[in-house]
Amino acid sequence: MDYGTFRGLYTLLLIILMAGIILWAFSKRRKASFDEAANLIFADEEPTRDGNKNAGAKPE
Repeated sequence: MDYGTFRGLYTLLLIILMAGIILWAFSKRRKASFDEAANLIFADEEPTRDGNKNAGAKPE
């Protein structure tokens, strides 16, 4: 096996790997999981009684 054949097979492997990652990322089975992960940043915010999230912040 010469160097050109090796590079061709390596390129083919990377193309297959990339296609697999794209299919995994856009599959409908993963959508709920990705939506939950996207909203995790908002999970720890607790609104105050008056609804103002900056009520305890120091004035500038």
